[in-house]
Amino acid sequence: MRTPYKNDGDYCWGGRNWEFASDYQKEWLEKMVDRGWTVPTWPKEYGGAGLSQEEARILGEEMKALCCRPALQSFGIWMLGPALLKFGTEAQKLEHLPKIARGEIRWCQGYSEPNAGSDLASLASRAEDRGDHFIVNGQKIWTSYGDKADWIFCLVRTDTAKKHTGISFVLFDMTAPGVRTKPIQLISGKSPFCETFFDNVRVEKSNLVGSLNEGWDVAKYLLTHEREMIGAMGEGALPKTLLQMAIEAAGLDDQGRLADPQLRSQIAEFDMDEASFHATLARFAELTKSRQAHPAMSSLLKYYGAELNKRRWELIMSAAGSHALEWESARSSHGELARCWLRTKGNSIEGGTSEVQLNVIAKRILELPGA
Repeated sequence: MRTPYKNDGDYCWGGRNWEFASDYQKEWLEKMVDRGWTVPTWPKEYGGAGLSQEEARILGEEMKALCCRPALQSFGIWMLGPALLKFGTEAQKLEHLPKIARGEIRWCQGYSEPNAGSDLASLASRAEDRGDHFIVNGQKIWTSYGDKADWIFCLVRTDTAKKHTGISFVLFDMTAPGVRTKPIQLISGKSPFCETFFDNVRVEKSNLVGSLNEGWDVAKYLLTHEREMIGAMGEGALPKTLLQMAIEAAGLDDQGRLADPQLRSQIAEFDMDEASFHATLARFAELTKSRQAHPAMSSLLKYYGAELNKRRWELIMSAAGSHALEWESARSSHGELARCWLRTKGNSIEGGTSEVQLNVIAKRILELPGA
């Protein structure tokens, strides 16, 4: 658990059907859960450690210094958990948050639809009121790991009178009758995304988060956390530095520098931009702590973090040379570098396209006039 990830199988997502890659992975998760360190800032009654943001930051720094892997990856931790802490009832918090903290339930997100992507508020999936429950019909798309998730947090239309105020936020089990998923294959040859279909799915009203028809408020709050999560990719986590990989591929010149001067310059520029982004994330954390952070700053972090990660993988491909283009060989771990590089192309689409984030930044932060 103090060695770099080799591939996707080294990540622990948890869930009802999760199979641990090793006894070490299982033990590591159990030890972190016992201390509440999978969600260190959550209250202890919900499975956390009750740490302050400052204490959690120090914990993260120490874990990183020890090269410790995160014990649990989770959309429940990154997105749903914060939304439940703010909008959920006490019963919903006690029911779902401890399971998220322990990695017992794996969640997916039901937001985008075939005709409701960037204009998410135009979603058409319906939830019909049947007294003590809803009946949900419709379709979602780009549902990350929908085929592996246990539960879904989902936006549905409960009133057609108004676009934004007729949306509700509901939770339901992916094994419920009427739920079906279909993987979407990407150019990387792998598929974290799915189409998700709902055919007369029963959803109890106790699983309505927030007020009826006011799910857009919950959705917007959750999106800020999703964009911060995607933006954090800008920091990266690689077993070797870009420079080390470039030296292995291109060698050193007679002065002990990377032999390729153009690549050397590009890596130096990237390292400076990455350091600046890291400082920006730290500043955002301090502004959030003092309640001075601009609500739209998550769009800034998402945009720059996604674009920075794409640049990182372009440089990785350049640094690794022709070997990086291998697709099926055992030496290349079945094309791990090439597939990861292709996967990053989706970073500027998921969680809100880069174009949409730039519009938000221009309007909300820079206060530029509209067209």
